[in-house]
Amino acid sequence: MGNEEFLSHYAGKRILITGGAGCIGTNLTKTLLKAEPERIVVIDDFSASYEWNVPKDPRIVLIKGSILDEERMKRAFSYRPHYVFHLAAHFANQNSVDHPETDLLVNGLGTLRTLEYANLAGVERFVFASSGCSVYGSQAPLPLREDFVSLHLDTPYQINKLVGELYCNYFHDYYGLPVAIARYFNVYGPGEVPGRYRNVIPNFTWWAMHNQPLPITGTGEETRDFTFVEDIVDGTLRMGVVEEAVGEAINLASETETRVIDLANWINEITGNKAGVVYKPRRDWDKAIRRRASIEKARRILGYEPKTDMKTGLRKVYEWIFENKEEIEQCVRF
Repeated sequence: MGNEEFLSHYAGKRILITGGAGCIGTNLTKTLLKAEPERIVVIDDFSASYEWNVPKDPRIVLIKGSILDEERMKRAFSYRPHYVFHLAAHFANQNSVDHPETDLLVNGLGTLRTLEYANLAGVERFVFASSGCSVYGSQAPLPLREDFVSLHLDTPYQINKLVGELYCNYFHDYYGLPVAIARYFNVYGPGEVPGRYRNVIPNFTWWAMHNQPLPITGTGEETRDFTFVEDIVDGTLRMGVVEEAVGEAINLASETETRVIDLANWINEITGNKAGVVYKPRRDWDKAIRRRASIEKARRILGYEPKTDMKTGLRKVYEWIFENKEEIEQCVRF
């Protein structure tokens, strides 16, 4: 199934995106607009995102509020969505360590309530944004495959992403809700504002643009499976329409290991930063030394194939931050 063919399934449809103002959400929204949907409803509380980042289009309804706010959620579901992409989350491992109860409320109860509303609305597909960097734990064999899940996790964020998956399975098995679980790996790309609790790539890029040394927590030999947001959007949209994805958890990744020191060096090269790197102690909760996903299941079921190489993706991040630096300067907080 080619891009145009699966995107055409969303034509004339009503779509709800929770957490739709974030990096994945805004890129997902922009792509969906090409399908000529009837309506895209975005709900976001802007705890980790900004209204200026949401595309401006008359087909978009923007609801400012939390998925824990029943009044806002009733309004969001009053549009009777055909598809729900549940991206909203209390984001980041360190944030969850600092605020575990908030993480449980948003990522646990918030996901449960979103599933309840989706079930009552009789949606055609519910796609849950899980985290492959979470549910496998730090001791899983590489490459990470969908049939391995750990019960020994390192942060509340990881725990509650797994809880979200378990609730998705329950709603699929008990109610027959057509749920598909996307396990994202280290997503990066245009649309993510740097700041505290944000990902390494926007933060490294921002610091490098300000001629600061890039802080590496560890040795720099640690690896991650960084995946460009356009590839993530492609896989996510496929999960919304491919029938074989229902009831499945599927890795969406680049299937490539990148060392953190190489990442830092590439960003310094792209930005012209001469300050280099500085080494700092590894964070207490960060026990995963290497990450690389298998995407064999995504290839087989979805026809998914990542297309963006690391250096191209990093340049696009730099260009986006440079183009939006005035807005970003108003809201970046470390």
